[in-house]
Amino acid sequence: MKQTIQLRLGQHLTMTPQLQQAIKLLQLSALELQKEIQEVLDSNLMLEEGDETERFIANEMSDMRLAPTTDSEPEYREEARVDQEVSAASNDMPDELPVDIQWDDVYDSYLPTTGQGSDTDADFDPLTQQSRPLSLHDHLAWQLNLSRLNERDFMIAQTIIDAIDADGYLRSDVPDLFLTIDDPSVAAEDVQTLIYRVQSLDPSGVGARDLQECLLIQLRQLPIEMPSRQLAIQICHNGFEALPRKDVNALMRLCEATENEVTEALALIRSLQPRPGSVIETAPAEYIVPDVFVRKAEGRWYVELNAEATPKLRVNAEYLNLIRRSDQSADGSILKSHLQEARWFIKSLVSRNETVLRVGAKIVEMQQDFFEQGDEGMRPMILRDIAEALELHESTVSRVTTQKYMHTPRGTFEFKYFFSSHVNTASGGECSSTAIRALIRKLIALESTRKPLSDDKIAKDLADQGIKVARRTVAKYREAMGIPPSNERKRLN
Repeated sequence: MKQTIQLRLGQHLTMTPQLQQAIKLLQLSALELQKEIQEVLDSNLMLEEGDETERFIANEMSDMRLAPTTDSEPEYREEARVDQEVSAASNDMPDELPVDIQWDDVYDSYLPTTGQGSDTDADFDPLTQQSRPLSLHDHLAWQLNLSRLNERDFMIAQTIIDAIDADGYLRSDVPDLFLTIDDPSVAAEDVQTLIYRVQSLDPSGVGARDLQECLLIQLRQLPIEMPSRQLAIQICHNGFEALPRKDVNALMRLCEATENEVTEALALIRSLQPRPGSVIETAPAEYIVPDVFVRKAEGRWYVELNAEATPKLRVNAEYLNLIRRSDQSADGSILKSHLQEARWFIKSLVSRNETVLRVGAKIVEMQQDFFEQGDEGMRPMILRDIAEALELHESTVSRVTTQKYMHTPRGTFEFKYFFSSHVNTASGGECSSTAIRALIRKLIALESTRKPLSDDKIAKDLADQGIKVARRTVAKYREAMGIPPSNERKRLN
């Protein structure tokens, strides 16, 4: 193969560090943005938190002047404190007298330090002093420690508790537990006996192998004199297969009971807890910080940024003065580099906030029927509609609408909630899938429990309203909303 020299012309896109930073900030959520800002504050000495984010005039690096967002003086200027002098001939006593000592010279601070090497209490976080939440295993182990078991039985019961998942179900059978213990003095009957012992612990139903056993454990722990208890046990033991279908007629024949008795027993079964572990162990709360607020005043909808979601940044005035007086030394070059990075970051932050506000305002403008009427007023909308209206790229709109939330009088919604596909109507218009889901939910809420609507009947009712939807589409939307089919929604009461 012969080596040759060739000249080729081509074009390729090169992303500058400023563009990469702007794109990164644009796709961050409010909580992630706060974390990113804190990391930048820790690494860039030119940045500090202020009362208002400053805007920069595009100047060369040699021009170090800053332009605040208002006409007032920059808030980093501190007023000099002048001690008042007291005249002996004056009867007026000033509020503050000049002193030559400080409070800390006489009295120690009463707040403890947060850690080793901490000079101030500014970093004290009371949330770090909280204990971890109680788990299901901790709750069961605490009860096990109060029981009078010998060392061998305690070891077996602890092994059983370790095999219980967060829902409270025992996911290992007796042979697997027997192999896990690996003790010659332990028999399979001993393991089964300790399983019954663990099942007697709180919460009721814990340690069950399946749903049927879980319901039976809870029913047997109820008072004997409770009405419908015995019939409910009989239904769960012999007619468990008919429960999902709510086949009352089959249960009446199987248990030789009347319709009212079966209905009361089914009501008792529905009051039980199918996931007993969730009573003790709950998932940690996930907080959502809205990026924009939507409110209505004087008949108009207003959109504004959440000022608390983004910390206010500004350039440190003292370091800025050092740059103006600095020479071409290494320290001066470092300060100038940090100032340039601070400018880029604040500019990217301001650009992000403006883009989020523009997209949020356009969504509210195009979805006013939703804010006035609810889900039924949602109009079909795609990313391209917002991109064309704001003269942005679809990828930019996609980044803005991801993990960004809007607090409205109807609740807090993600930006992407307002984008949905459409279905043609009989009048030639379009109806969004969100509105169709709302109509399906409304029809099911108004149906008769004795004769619930089938998917085909719902499709016909929607067709009467001018919305042409296939039966399989109705079934898909119904399953997406977690609504069971008509045979499982049927009730006699």
